[in-house]
Amino acid sequence: MTAMDDSSTRGRSSRSTGSARLTDVARVAGVAPMTVSRALNRPELVSESTRLRVQRAVLETGYVPNRVAGALASSRSRLVALLVPTVAHSLFAEVVQTVMGVLAPQGYQVLLGLTGYTPEQEETILETVLSRRPDGIVLTGCRHSALTRQRLLSAKVPLVEIWDMSDDPVDMLVGFSHEAVGRAVAEHLLARGYRRFGLISADDSRGRRRVAGFIAGLEGAGEGTYQLREVGTPSSMPWGRGMSAELLDSHSLDAIVCSSDILALGVLAEAQSRGLAVPDRLAIMGFGDSSYAGASFPALSTVRIDGAAIGLRAAEHLLQRMAQPTFERAGQSQDVGFEIIDRDTT
Repeated sequence: MTAMDDSSTRGRSSRSTGSARLTDVARVAGVAPMTVSRALNRPELVSESTRLRVQRAVLETGYVPNRVAGALASSRSRLVALLVPTVAHSLFAEVVQTVMGVLAPQGYQVLLGLTGYTPEQEETILETVLSRRPDGIVLTGCRHSALTRQRLLSAKVPLVEIWDMSDDPVDMLVGFSHEAVGRAVAEHLLARGYRRFGLISADDSRGRRRVAGFIAGLEGAGEGTYQLREVGTPSSMPWGRGMSAELLDSHSLDAIVCSSDILALGVLAEAQSRGLAVPDRLAIMGFGDSSYAGASFPALSTVRIDGAAIGLRAAEHLLQRMAQPTFERAGQSQDVGFEIIDRDTT
């Protein structure tokens, strides 16, 4: 067996792994490695012709910068974790798009994590996220397990909790009160003469708090009755239709209030299948003002949450905090509020 030339071995290893190095880019571009580094990280420091030569060399070699090494040197990962329950709901998708749109031009990459609707799943994902040493975290909700809260308090990472309200945020909080939403909806429907309510809610903590607020609104007014049904997460039209059928079969109702627009559309489908006039015979209220709420027939009454505003303010707060040389928890909250949208179903 003939001994293999060492340079040939190195060449094969580089090609087989596909891991081009900065020195490879420098060789192809005909410049020094330091020039490549400047062209990639501080392009304003090199001439336009040099920058283009480096870009062509990067394309030819398939080079990917080693961000881990840079993060170790600067103690910055340039990574922000964005944790939401789901992207199936357009409201959360709106938050994701806005946060990414604000952070990307500032040189931050967003790691998206789906926490579902259980504390256990949130714990698991957060542990993984913190192990990556992100520069900042945007986390949906402020009701966490004891372990998750302790980890968030111990980690010296700027954090913005969103989509909720609390007197004791871990760091920064941008959202709204779910209890206040429930009370406002109860007052709104009572003022329109509805008294016998069916409530269909997802079995997550935020949906349950809106239900609690609605019931508190009825009790505060001293009138109105209700029947409550819960469904799993994420919500769906079939669940809305099935639960409303059960409620309508067993109770005399004049309004059904849902924890999401998708559930409310299921109720609307069931009402139409029974020939119930909406809203004369049955009023229907959703939550979220999804893109399809105003396009349904009749148009769905709902509660509007400005997801883009939440995402924008969360990203801006995070950028401000990440730019500070030292870490100090803010303990501040910002309530963006909500709006009841009264359309044809009420």
